[in-house]
Amino acid sequence: MKKICVITASVGKNLELAQAIVLILKKHNVEVSLLNLVELNLPLYSTTAESHHKAEVLVAPFKDQLDVDAFIFVAPEYNGSTPPVFNNFLAWVSRSTKNWRDTFNSKTAMIATSSAGHGSQVLSIIRMQLAFIGMNVIGRQLVSSYSKPATEAEIETNCLELLKAIPAKVTSL
Repeated sequence: MKKICVITASVGKNLELAQAIVLILKKHNVEVSLLNLVELNLPLYSTTAESHHKAEVLVAPFKDQLDVDAFIFVAPEYNGSTPPVFNNFLAWVSRSTKNWRDTFNSKTAMIATSSAGHGSQVLSIIRMQLAFIGMNVIGRQLVSSYSKPATEAEIETNCLELLKAIPAKVTSL
């Protein structure tokens, strides 16, 4: 069974979109979890903060949710970029192992947004960040807005594309 973690970087419409994605995935026999970055309440990352907090200890409560085949990131556009909680999460997770790419490298990802505007800035930036940390981001992205909310059919189409893009597990060479 494929395991996917849906990560939302805000509450409100993005959380609703993430929850709708979770429901669709459950219909397709997928083990899915939802991780709300706002609820994690991680301290703001800095080298000073890291001297007071061990990254592996901060990540430990949700580490199992990160041991998946794929991720779906749902985030709004904040001032033409990603929400601060998103970058903060990536910073702490990347510092929680010896190799900063361990958690995300070679994993498949889908990106989505529910934004007041078109959300193209946030999706472009997330795509670049995830590719930089070694993820394989599928081409199809999910955009929902106040004037044009994502339909169940659109969500399902995107989820099916993600499921097809997840590589089969190799048991031996």
